[in-house]
Amino acid sequence: MQAANHLRNVFAAGKQAMGMWQMIPGANVSRILASSGVDWVMVDCEHGNIDDRAMHDAVPAIAALGVSPIVRIPDMQGWMVKPYNLTSTQILVPMLRSAAQAREVVQSAKFPPGGKRGFGSPVALSRFRPEPSFTEYLQQANDALLTMVQIETQEALDEVEEIAAVQGVDVLFVGPFDLGNNLGHPILDGVVPDELKAAIARILQATHKAGKKCGMYCANGAQAQASAAQGFDMINVATDYTSLQTLVKEEFSVASSQAKPERGVSY
Repeated sequence: MQAANHLRNVFAAGKQAMGMWQMIPGANVSRILASSGVDWVMVDCEHGNIDDRAMHDAVPAIAALGVSPIVRIPDMQGWMVKPYNLTSTQILVPMLRSAAQAREVVQSAKFPPGGKRGFGSPVALSRFRPEPSFTEYLQQANDALLTMVQIETQEALDEVEEIAAVQGVDVLFVGPFDLGNNLGHPILDGVVPDELKAAIARILQATHKAGKKCGMYCANGAQAQASAAQGFDMINVATDYTSLQTLVKEEFSVASSQAKPERGVSY
């Protein structure tokens, strides 16, 4: 089962994993993103226009192309880990606030004895190749599927070292916009305050010290390149929405002989 998880394999090889954020619903959108050379696609059920049905369409479409689907669930509630039942899906839990909550996430995401997740869906098994038996799935799922938490609050930053040490948490993912807002040092006019830079550096250091992987949300390729140079393990390059918007604007500007707009958005 672990061999079927592309993202885990990238991490195991010591490589950085680049991905895209899906906010527009539709399996065809999922396929376009997954076929663009990425390692993972984040299906955003928190801020994206993606409901439960659209999420169920997106995940298998991504996985079928050998790319790792990740679902950012709408909120930190135990029942929302059901994307795990779809396929080799990872989850990202937004707005984490404490190490205690991180432990709750792990309990909900893992089968006993690592957690308290219930087993009932045969769908997950049928999506792996070769298809595991019930016993194999129960024995391997805890290690095969990644659990990610998003660090974007003052409370989480205060406990980031403890959160990073929680067994079963695999990735700490930085949400720079909400983190800056919650710290009282927001990103304005593309300028990242020094206080926010220091907070992000602390998260990266704490995560690596605990032997975990650290993710970073970036808004364009240039920012993603800079985050890769900083040592982040998992980096978002852009969203489907902004990529489509930028491309359309650029093509129209070329058609009307205007100057090309700057690619992507910035902080």
